[in-house]
Amino acid sequence: MSYHNPLTPPRKSATFDDHTLAEIRRAAATGIYDIRGAGTKRKVPHFDDLLFLGASISRYPLEGYREKCDTTVVLGSRFAKKPITLKTPITIAGMSFGALSGNAKEALGRGATIAGTSTTTGDGGMTDEERGHSQTLVYQYLPSRYGMNPKDLRRADAIEVVVGQGAKPGGGGMLLGQKISDRVAHMRNLPKGIDQRSACRHPDWTGPDDLEIKIMELREITDWEKPIYVKVGGARPYYDTALAVKAGADVVVLDGMQGGTAATQDVFIENVGMPTLACIRPAVQALQDLGMHRKVQLIISGGIRSGADVAKALALGADAVAIGTAALVALGDNDPRWEEEYQKLGTTAGAYDDWHEGKDPAGITTQDPELAARLDPVAAGRRLANYLKVMTLEAQTIARACGKNHLHNLEPEDLCALTMEAAAMAQIPLAGTNWYPGKGGY
Repeated sequence: MSYHNPLTPPRKSATFDDHTLAEIRRAAATGIYDIRGAGTKRKVPHFDDLLFLGASISRYPLEGYREKCDTTVVLGSRFAKKPITLKTPITIAGMSFGALSGNAKEALGRGATIAGTSTTTGDGGMTDEERGHSQTLVYQYLPSRYGMNPKDLRRADAIEVVVGQGAKPGGGGMLLGQKISDRVAHMRNLPKGIDQRSACRHPDWTGPDDLEIKIMELREITDWEKPIYVKVGGARPYYDTALAVKAGADVVVLDGMQGGTAATQDVFIENVGMPTLACIRPAVQALQDLGMHRKVQLIISGGIRSGADVAKALALGADAVAIGTAALVALGDNDPRWEEEYQKLGTTAGAYDDWHEGKDPAGITTQDPELAARLDPVAAGRRLANYLKVMTLEAQTIARACGKNHLHNLEPEDLCALTMEAAAMAQIPLAGTNWYPGKGGY
C-alpha cells in the first residue's frame, strides 16, 4: 500500500516537463512536426557570460565623449573594387520580402541608411522600396535562386552567398502558402498560395571548389566591383571559414544558433548548430592561421541585442555584427500594445513566433494588406535608427573604458568569463584566474 504525504507537492519530471508533454500530445494528435520562426529558446552560453575588464591603474581609459573612439568598418577590401564603408559595425541581417511585409523591408532600409550601415535582401529577390531606401544594400544569393537576376546583382552594393543559417544549418527555409501573395509569387516565380520550401543546398555545386567557381562567376557579372560575402551557419566554423577564404570570399558571415528564421522545424531550431559564443574563436583562428584576419572580414550574427554584445563579439575577433530579431523588435514586433490580439492568436507579446502564419498584429511578418498597413515605415525606420545609435554608443562607452580609440582595438585580453562553459567556448580566462578549460596549467 502506497502513501502520499499531502504536504509534499507532486514532483514533475525534469525530462518530461510540461512543454515536452504538450509536444508529445500535439504530435500524436496531428501527425506533423511543429513549425515556427525566431531562434532557439533553450538557454545556452552567451555574451552575458563574459565581462569586460575596464581600465584602472594598469590600463589608461579614454575620457568620456571628449576623446575619440572610432566605429567605422570597411567590408570587402580583399578583392572588390568598391569595398563598403560603414559608420557602425552593426549591420542588418538578411530577412526576405515574403517573410516580412513590404513596409517592414522599407523600414529596415530607412533605419539602416540613417544609421550609416547596410541592410540585406534575404531570400526572394530585391524590392524597389528596399533598394530605394537603402544607401547600402547586400543582395543574398541563396540555394533557392528566388528572384535572382543579373540586373539586381549589379544594383546591389555587395553579394552574400548563403550556404547556411544559424537557426537551421544544413536545412532549407519555408514560406507557407498564406504568405505567398500575388507579388511574392511573381517575384519568386511560384504559384500563389502554395507552400514553398527552399533547398538546403545550392543546385550547382557539391563542395568548396564549386563555390570558388560560383564566386568567380559573380565577380565577372558585377565587373569585380561588389564585395562577395559567404554566410555559413555555426556548425564547423574553423573549416567552413577556411574553405570560404580559399574559395575567394571577401567577407565571412557566421551565424550562431541563436539566430532567427522566418519558419523551420522546431526540432531544427533547438537541436542543430552551435551557440554563437562557441563559433567566434574557431573562425578567428582559421583566419589567423591563413594570415587573413582583418584582411577577410568576419561578421558575427545570432542573438546580438546590445552594444555590450557588439563590443564582446569584436573583442573576440569579429569585424562587425548583424542583427535580425532585435531589428524586428525595434520596428515594433512583439510590442505589448498588440497584447490583446496576440492573446487571440494563443500567444503573448514577447513569445509570438508563429511568423509563418502571416497573422502578425504588428504588421511586420505578414503579407496581409490590412495588417501590413499598421506599420508606418518612416516611424519604424526612425525607431531602428535610434536603436542602432544606442548600440553603437554603448559599444563606444565600453571601448573607451578599456582605453581603446577604435572598436576594433578591443581584444580577448579585455575580457573574463563567469562560467566554465563560456570560458572554454570563448577561450577567455575564468574571472580571477588566468586559466580556461583546455588551456594547460592553472
